[in-house]
Amino acid sequence: MGNMPILPTYKGPADLKALDAVQLQQLADEVRAFLIDTCSRTGGHIGAGLGVVELTVALHSVFDTPRDQLVWDVGHQGYPHKVLTGRAAQMGTLRQEGGLSGFLKRTESEYDTFGAGHAATSISAAYGMAVGRDLRGEDFKVVAVIGDGSLGSGLAYEGLNNAGASHRDMVVVLNDNEMSIAPNVGAMHKYLTSVQRNSLYNRIRSKIGDLARQAPGPFKDAERLLHKWEESLKAFLTPGVLFEELGFRYFGPIDGHDIGQMTETFRAIRGMKGTILVHVITQKGKGFPAGEHGEKWHALPPGHDPATGKQLKSSSANANYTAVFGKGLQELMDEDPRIAAITAAMPSGTGTSSVSKAHASRFFDVGIAEGHGITMAAGMATRGVRPVAAIYSTFLQRAYDNIIHDVAIQGLPVVLCLDRAGLVGEDGETHAGLYDIAYLLAVPNVTVTAPKDGREMLGLLRTAVQHEGGAFSIRYPRDAAPDIVPHIREIEAVPFGTWEVLRRGSEVAILAAGTMVLPSLRAAESLAVDGLDVTVVNCRFLKPYDAPTLAAIVADHRQVLVVEEGTVVNGFGASMARVIAEMDAGVRVSTLGVPDRIIYAAARPRQLAQCGLDQAGIAERVRALHGTEAIAG
Repeated sequence: MGNMPILPTYKGPADLKALDAVQLQQLADEVRAFLIDTCSRTGGHIGAGLGVVELTVALHSVFDTPRDQLVWDVGHQGYPHKVLTGRAAQMGTLRQEGGLSGFLKRTESEYDTFGAGHAATSISAAYGMAVGRDLRGEDFKVVAVIGDGSLGSGLAYEGLNNAGASHRDMVVVLNDNEMSIAPNVGAMHKYLTSVQRNSLYNRIRSKIGDLARQAPGPFKDAERLLHKWEESLKAFLTPGVLFEELGFRYFGPIDGHDIGQMTETFRAIRGMKGTILVHVITQKGKGFPAGEHGEKWHALPPGHDPATGKQLKSSSANANYTAVFGKGLQELMDEDPRIAAITAAMPSGTGTSSVSKAHASRFFDVGIAEGHGITMAAGMATRGVRPVAAIYSTFLQRAYDNIIHDVAIQGLPVVLCLDRAGLVGEDGETHAGLYDIAYLLAVPNVTVTAPKDGREMLGLLRTAVQHEGGAFSIRYPRDAAPDIVPHIREIEAVPFGTWEVLRRGSEVAILAAGTMVLPSLRAAESLAVDGLDVTVVNCRFLKPYDAPTLAAIVADHRQVLVVEEGTVVNGFGASMARVIAEMDAGVRVSTLGVPDRIIYAAARPRQLAQCGLDQAGIAERVRALHGTEAIAG
């Protein structure tokens, strides 16, 4: 790793107190180089962390952590924090089973004061800590760090509004890098693009100086008046006025890569009381040339070149579901001018980047504002537009009320495309999309579907945009599609509400949903070798279910196993158990899904195996069920 005089012997934030500004910058440089090297092997969300190295050093240098509570937003910014809080030796285990989390995690370190995987939680959490401190008569500082991209989220404004009105003692650090994952959007982004970096403001400022210098002797007082006017203009136009009106004392903007300036500012405000906001300008991905180019390098997989970000080994796998979806949606929008696409700060993550270029007037990135995006989609649907909202399953949870109140109750035809549904591997528990089946099955006027492969996903997408009877959801995993998918023009709509019997047997019937269809088929084939004849049904429509097909299955089988990549509590299996019990109480229904516990980070195949949701696990469960039946008989 080259010349690193400080980091190898560094033990923790207490060591920072003895370092001067030059040494702090040296340490920051070492941390940045260490992260670039480490993440080239482990992968991870590298861009945001590299942008806050100096900020992290300054915060830990000035504040007395962990006594002073430092609350990070999202967790993408947290890698330097992990290194500086005694976890450098473990960074090689980042995002691996049993290793360091890719996000902040209270059980991992006393310095991780609040777990974070979703955006915009830091201000609310920090305000709650400040309230708890005051109620208990304690004395320490609370500092929330939030990215400007997170200010597109309503939760951030709720926190700012409540904290600012309270005048309670807390600090908010606004990390302004003009990026979230994709380039920021919306009025707040424009507002935070400080007028001090704006050409119009600087031209006015220059003219004021010229006028003042050219004023004749008797009018020299004009210089003082003009500069006073300039300061008034600056105060009115710069970002500080908004935060001052919300009740925060505003400092900034300051250079987030100037450790001396930041430590001086933080030392000054540490002695102050009240609600304070420090506006810091940083560069996302600083020091990593590939990481300075925005969304593409927000996160990187393991095994990339630390200089270029390029993968050292090329993949021969099929295209992933996300890419298949994005290409299919773009082609469907070529056909149908009614369709509009919506995403929430994730055009690349949802595969819709190509849509944004091919159909710019019908593509809407609402920022980190999922609830707004869904209600906006509902409004569009009232005017004959067919909105397709592509949002990660875990993030759509934040729009649940909007789905119920604004879409379902009004029966509006909004298409919900849930990327990263199910287990998500190394991103771990905060990003797992395990609950959408349960939470959508509970809502009237919502069709719930899960395709078995990429072709069927696009067939369901075609069905969805034709559907007039309320919301239509399609869930698909963070994984490669198991098939080579043709152009969507070659794919027909899937008949609404239908299942597909893929294998007919006479003993146990497997009702498989989505990603569990193909492993169930393979399990059935392995069981056939043992003489156990198993039926496998592709239950691509979870709601409404295919009543005629289910009736035939119930009539021919005494044992039914429902397999799904979602929470077993209140999931598809629970729904089928209730329905089948009403049809024939003599049929025994068992469910196999994600158990009622938190599933921690590991490789996705490993997570599936842990839950019994692979070929071996499904076969084992069928054998156990059949054995029980044989004993009972």
